[in-house]
Amino acid sequence: MKLSLIIVWLLSFPLSGHAQNITDMKANQTSENEIRNVIEHYYFKGIYEGNTELLSKAFYKEALLFGDLNGAPYFKTAQQYIEGVGNRVSPEKSGKDFKATIISIEVINSIATAKLNVKMYDFNYYNFITFNHIDGKWLIVNKTLTNVQP
Repeated sequence: MKLSLIIVWLLSFPLSGHAQNITDMKANQTSENEIRNVIEHYYFKGIYEGNTELLSKAFYKEALLFGDLNGAPYFKTAQQYIEGVGNRVSPEKSGKDFKATIISIEVINSIATAKLNVKMYDFNYYNFITFNHIDGKWLIVNKTLTNVQP
């Protein structure tokens, strides 16, 4: 009798663990889709069009940006970055090529990272973007970037 109870008890773990994994996978897939939407419709589109309103919807107001441009240190607040995008000639208006790609997205609970490649003007940027789920929205809380010469 004890042996039967132990076997039943042990067999219950993989089943309940599997059910939990399916729930987590569905939640992560939903979150990944929401993050992909922020990247494609607010971040990439905002950069391409020079649309500061769209970019402002993607960034947490106190987000920070770090990195290097051709070896020179780079640091800006989200506000400085968004203003800079608004004050330059956008890739759309310049007529120059613009190609933005999502390389990967990883979600764990309320945080996520995305690795992106943005080719515009004469730059080949690689971005690591950190997201946090704040007040029901995925927002960029940090961006690191570098320009990779071909």
